[in-house]
Amino acid sequence: MIIDGKDKELIALLSTNSRESTANLARKLGMSRTTITNRIERLEKRGIISGYTVQFSEDYERGQIQAHVMISSNPKSAAKIVKALRVIPAVRALHAVNGSYEMLAMVSAESTQHLDEVLDQIGNTDGIMKTTSSIILSTKFAR
Repeated sequence: MIIDGKDKELIALLSTNSRESTANLARKLGMSRTTITNRIERLEKRGIISGYTVQFSEDYERGQIQAHVMISSNPKSAAKIVKALRVIPAVRALHAVNGSYEMLAMVSAESTQHLDEVLDQIGNTDGIMKTTSSIILSTKFAR
């Protein structure tokens, strides 16, 4: 899908703060609020913008324990694994990856005990053969 430079700027602003008012977006882009609203609606209808999400503050994120969980699985179990992990709230994202593991789960837990429970849930999921976890100590930057 082809988008123009103003759409790219709009997407970048919405990526930073999806709740920013159309008035502020219009001011930053030198456009009218109606034009901004129309562009957002067009981007949504074309499927370029498929939803909006919550970004947590740095203070909240610092209070969470985050981990990457590499998952080795039976390839025939992929759909079942995705379905099972989707219902675990602490699993914030699940990616298919290449290499010696098939999937990468992004986990955010309230405590080490909670993380341990989530890791057990993941490891006990049918079709998962092995997991390797890495706790994130700090984030140098995020976009």
